This record gives sequence, C-alpha cells and structure tokens, in this order.
Amino acid sequence: MDRPDWAPERVDIDRPSAARGYDYLLGGSHNFAVDREAAHQAMAMMPDLVMQAQANRAFLYRAVGYLVEAGVRQFLDIGSGVPTVGNVHEVAQRVDPQARVVYVDIDPVAVAHSQAMLAGNPLATVVQEDLRSPAGILGHPEVRRLLDLEAPVGLLMLAMLHAIPDSDQPHRIVGQLRDALAPGSHLAISHATPDGRPDVWERVVQLSGQSSYPLTPRSRSDVERFFSGLELVDPGLVWVPQWRPEHPDDVDGAPEHSSIYAGVGRLT
Repeated sequence: MDRPDWAPERVDIDRPSAARGYDYLLGGSHNFAVDREAAHQAMAMMPDLVMQAQANRAFLYRAVGYLVEAGVRQFLDIGSGVPTVGNVHEVAQRVDPQARVVYVDIDPVAVAHSQAMLAGNPLATVVQEDLRSPAGILGHPEVRRLLDLEAPVGLLMLAMLHAIPDSDQPHRIVGQLRDALAPGSHLAISHATPDGRPDVWERVVQLSGQSSYPLTPRSRSDVERFFSGLELVDPGLVWVPQWRPEHPDDVDGAPEHSSIYAGVGRLT
C-alpha cells in the first residue's frame, strides 16, 4: 500500500500493529490496511472485540477519575497507544490543570500523533520506550523532568501486559516499576484473559502471531500476581465492565464476554 503522509518512514506498513489495530477498533483513522485486515480476522473469531476495546477505554476513564479523586496528580501511562477520545491528560487536567502526564509507547505512529496532540501542553509529553526496559523509561529525561518519583504516581498499563510474553518476565518488569514508586502510588492494569473462552483465544493468539507483538492472555491468578506488594482497591480484580461502573446498567448479564480483567492497586 502507499504510505500515508502521517506515517513516519521507519514504520513498517506491511505488518499489523497492536496499537494501530486498537485505534481501528475504537473508530480511529490512524491505522493501515494490514491493521484493519488483522482486526477483521480477529472479529470473525470474536465478534464482540469492538465492545471489548470500548470497555477497556471506558475503564481508563474511570480509573484515572478514581486516581485523581484519591489525590494522584501525576501519571505514567505505559502502552498509551494512538491518541483517541478521553486521554489521560484530558481526564486528569479537567480536574486539576496542573496534573502531569507522561505517555510511553514503542509504536512510532502512536508517538508521532501523541507529540502532535500534546504540542503546547507543557505538563504532558510522550516518549518512545519499550516496557521491557523499565530502567530506560524511569531514567528518561522527559520522565524525570515531569514526574517526581518521590511523590505518588498513577502507573497505568492498560491492555499492555498481554503483549509481553512470559519469556520476557513481565511480572519482574512490573515489580521493578512498582519498586521505583513512592507510597500512595497506584497501579492500574487491564489484561486479556482466556478464562471462559479458551478455544476462541487459542485461535486469536495464533492470529496475533502475524503482528509485531503476539498476544499472551493470562489467567486470573496470573493477572493477580502483577499486583504483588499492592493493596487492591474495591472491587478488586474483576471483569472490566464491573470495575466501578458509572451506572449499574453499564454491566450486562455476561461481563465475562469482555475477556478482560481490570484492577487498581495501591502501594502502601
């Protein structure tokens, strides 16, 4: 396909990307034909995939709102993806214009569009780093410039950790990030799971092998391990629509169809 004007030269437009596929599922326009094709193949196996993406985005909105109410005024959003409606800085700075946000993503398209979106906002920035190198994130000059790691931070990893295979030791990575945070910090995670739909997820995982970052959905107990050393806030680790819904009707009779666990933990 022809390269769009907005796509950096270093971006491989012939291989699907999780960040751009997620953008497409949310109705965005910064994705390529290969991303849309992969998304449609996944939707053929899991027709409620768009609903899952929307439920995950809604969790981000609620989680950031909760953290702001809890007094958190600085956020580190790892795996932030292509910007769309309801970004972290929009939610947080609506309450406190002085809230500070650093977005982190490995995808150059996501980073390029975040840079354009954040132009003129001195309290929010984006860096291109890999979650598998937590020291590179924590030591990045922009992270150090905007965030005070001696004060509480809201660490967000939404729909991110299932892109990290077990061989890269994601629990160790999360532990390193947690250990760098001050008491009062919070960790918000949403994570794909095969629980309840193992046959479907087996096919989706096979399909994801074509992308830059194949998926590794995890069981409830494996997701809970990411919160080691943290106190899970009410209602604990639940299906993503069940985490502090704005209205009871927002949770239908089959929240497990979201295929996503979500939770927020506090570092005491």
